[in-house]
Amino acid sequence: MIIAIDGPAGAGKSTVARALAKRLDFNYLDSGAMYRSVALASLTAPERNVAELARELRIELGPRVLVDGRDMTEAIRRPEVSERASEVATDPGVRTALVGVQRELLANGDWVAEGRDIGTVVAPDADLKVFLTASSAVRVSRRGEAVEARDARDTTRADSPLRAAADAHVIDTTDLSIEQVVERIVAELG
Repeated sequence: MIIAIDGPAGAGKSTVARALAKRLDFNYLDSGAMYRSVALASLTAPERNVAELARELRIELGPRVLVDGRDMTEAIRRPEVSERASEVATDPGVRTALVGVQRELLANGDWVAEGRDIGTVVAPDADLKVFLTASSAVRVSRRGEAVEARDARDTTRADSPLRAAADAHVIDTTDLSIEQVVERIVAELG
């Protein structure tokens, strides 16, 4: 079974997806960590083509994010890496490389996968699609950074723009706790 959770920065995707995966005893796919890993590599090797980097990096997801065997869990969460990740994600070559890896992972087992295009591109046949949103003010407070520029980049990119799948359940997390959002998603499973 695949549960796809999409939405903009600060809507609660990662926190909700981790909690839901734990509750259901599913695997958790943090697609953002993959883009952040490529972004970090591009910042340390700016002369390299980002699509090449995406194809060459060995990214291992789990409790820790390993890039080519090195623990990069904290490094990929730095603000400059977050900003660069949004830029790197607009590159069609990067998207192609990472979507391929994500599909391979999702082919086996039960997954809660979160990102910006899981329900529309990575797993369009997901068993349940959820699109989380929240007010801009709440998303800024959660992220500690402006989200408008990132939203604009994510929603207007030519390849895999951020949008809710036609059959996604839209949940506004503005005034909900993590537990309330998880309960709403579990209720959708029937």
